[in-house]
Amino acid sequence: MCIEEKLIAVRKRIKKAALSNKRNLSDIELVAVSKRFGPEFIIRALNHGQKIFGENYVQEGVKKIETVNNYLTKIRSSILPKWHFIGPLQSNKAKLVASHFDWVHTVDRIKIVEKLSSARENAKGPLNVCIQINTSGEKTKHGISLSEAPSLVSNICDLPKIKLRGFMTLPSPNTTEDSLRKEYRQLLELKNKLNTDGYFLDTLSMGMSRDLEIAISEGSTIVRVGTAVFGERI
Repeated sequence: MCIEEKLIAVRKRIKKAALSNKRNLSDIELVAVSKRFGPEFIIRALNHGQKIFGENYVQEGVKKIETVNNYLTKIRSSILPKWHFIGPLQSNKAKLVASHFDWVHTVDRIKIVEKLSSARENAKGPLNVCIQINTSGEKTKHGISLSEAPSLVSNICDLPKIKLRGFMTLPSPNTTEDSLRKEYRQLLELKNKLNTDGYFLDTLSMGMSRDLEIAISEGSTIVRVGTAVFGERI
């Protein structure tokens, strides 16, 4: 299938899952994960209505953002794509991310968010961020524990030019549906609890090509889909 056909198929899956779980389709966004795919793939997706893209690697992502934006300026396009950074972020790359991306899904310590805040230009508006939660408890995985989240939420909310939106997780790669649901449900419960404490969190970034239906049934508002949109990475 071509990118257009794949996008149609993924959107149908999202719509079906939303309807099955009595969710508003407008509350669920598709981030097309374009890592390892060149700008030409992003431009094809843009031409078929996809406007939100996710990148995992800072320098690769920045280069593609600049290439795509230059192309859109050259053809005088009115399309304004949104760029989400969804990979591990080192503090020495925070300035690049703050300058080029609209969202960061993977903050897990206050030092990173402070650097993002100080590097963010006022003209760009607040940088949307999600805290990465390690719901599986794997030692090799990035993210903080559920118990650490309230403290980090409180500290982030005090920073200028940053808008805390919610949480993100990467579940265990080889797990049962019941285990997946448990991991995703923990994030939903965390968001709901903090909102009853007076916060205004509206985002759960969870679900990928293989499990977006499960994630949507457990409250996901952003699904990060790469393979089902662009194909297998080389």
